[in-house]
Amino acid sequence: MSALPAHRAAASPIAESQSLRAFIVSVSLAVAVCISGAFLGIALRARTLIKNEMLNRARTDFRTIVQVRAWNASYGGVFVEKRVGVVSNPYLEHPDIQGTDGRWYTKKNPALMTREISERIKQSEGYGFHITSLNPLNPGNQPDPKESEALRSFETGSQERFWTEAIGGRTYTRYMAPLRAEQSCLECHAKQGYKVGDIRGGISFTYDTEEVQAKLRTNLYLVSSLALLTTGLLMGLVVLFFRQLVKKLAEARRLLETLATTDPLTGLSNRRQIMARLEEECERIQRGGIGLSCIMLDVDHFKQVNDTYGHQQGDEVLKMIASQARASLRAYDVVGRYGGEEFIVLLPETDLETAQAVAERLRMAIQASALLRTATGQPQPTTVSQGLTQWRSGDTVDTLIHRADEALYRAKANGRNRIEIVEQ
Repeated sequence: MSALPAHRAAASPIAESQSLRAFIVSVSLAVAVCISGAFLGIALRARTLIKNEMLNRARTDFRTIVQVRAWNASYGGVFVEKRVGVVSNPYLEHPDIQGTDGRWYTKKNPALMTREISERIKQSEGYGFHITSLNPLNPGNQPDPKESEALRSFETGSQERFWTEAIGGRTYTRYMAPLRAEQSCLECHAKQGYKVGDIRGGISFTYDTEEVQAKLRTNLYLVSSLALLTTGLLMGLVVLFFRQLVKKLAEARRLLETLATTDPLTGLSNRRQIMARLEEECERIQRGGIGLSCIMLDVDHFKQVNDTYGHQQGDEVLKMIASQARASLRAYDVVGRYGGEEFIVLLPETDLETAQAVAERLRMAIQASALLRTATGQPQPTTVSQGLTQWRSGDTVDTLIHRADEALYRAKANGRNRIEIVEQ
């Protein structure tokens, strides 16, 4: 059975590591996107709620002013005493009247009343509003560019406009809704060509929301920081988890490799692994390497050992032989369990004379072990037969094994507990 090339065997863990790394990156990015999206959604939701609250407030203020104006208009205007500082409306015809008590009164129509209420609210509440029109009767009610844009949109069917604007380095939220001409309005505006139902202007509200916007920005920074912190923490946990997973997988891989290449009883290379190593050694020699010697080893009368001492003791004999082989061989020699009570030893770059000395040392070490005892307590030596051969030109794995097996057969036929060599 041939072994996989070294570069292919090494590529598998690398490819697996790269795949796991890519998976970790993908999971981490998914976690980052999900968490960032969740926190961004929270921040945007808060901003939307505040925006909707401001819009509802502006609508309420607009409806309130419209009702107050309607109340004023329903009485045809309201007269107030003309005290010091109270001036007449220059855009009204005959705005002043004198009472029966001799005091003078001046008329406050809806437009003038709206302006005066706005001035009082602006001083106390921090926001203002005013009436504006594309065709104002009072030049002071000229619209700014944004208001002009809103007024033109009202003429095409828009019901309201709501926007944020920077003015003088501060942030303002603005709202505007249309005013339609009513019968009471025509007293002053009929000469401008307005009819009942026409859009004659609108009420514009301006709210200073710099502090609100600053808090929203701070909230966004806090949410972003929390998102980064949470993302970093979870990504760290993900990386830690996958590192542990990679470690466990590496351990499992090593265990599987060990199980796939190691004989579980003796701890030596199993038949598959020893044959793969033999194939590698044969390829090395074919590329110009120095010789290879091969020993086939078989436990003498192993069936009798099992029958007399039991299979458990037989297993101990096999483990003892494995231990003696590891102790007797050189670091670069290879030993494995070929099957049953048979073992195979590969001696790279070793001539027959040296290989025979190694085999003899191993035979003596096994025989000297006092593992088995007779019924009377006397040591029962364990002996092995060995067949030795050496690589020769034109050999294959099968021919080399065949000659070693033939040498082993001769050792058994010639009395066991010996080494036989087959060179040809």
